[in-house]
Amino acid sequence: MDGVPEPHSGWTFLTNHARVLAAIADDHNARIRDIAAHCRLTERAVQKIITDLERDGYLSHTRQGRSNTYRIDPTRVLRHPAEAGIGLTVASLLSLLAQDEAGRAPNPDWCCDR
Repeated sequence: MDGVPEPHSGWTFLTNHARVLAAIADDHNARIRDIAAHCRLTERAVQKIITDLERDGYLSHTRQGRSNTYRIDPTRVLRHPAEAGIGLTVASLLSLLAQDEAGRAPNPDWCCDR
């Protein structure tokens, strides 16, 4: 994907911060360019999100040559007061988001239109 991602209108279930964190969970050595393409964001937006996540302790990185290796703190509690009250952690969120999509079987009980 070259250039600026296609604009999106309307709401989504996941924030861009969650998308970036899930992309990093899938590949701790991912380049910002690759994360941006995967998440359909600009590189600048991904850089800002990574800065936010590092500032608040959810993510850290070490420089290895010209690339970064990211480390996610799975014990951090999610920021929203609704999740913080029940102690929902990054590990809990990522266990849902970082699973291989091909390995998931649809759950017929999720739908009530029968």
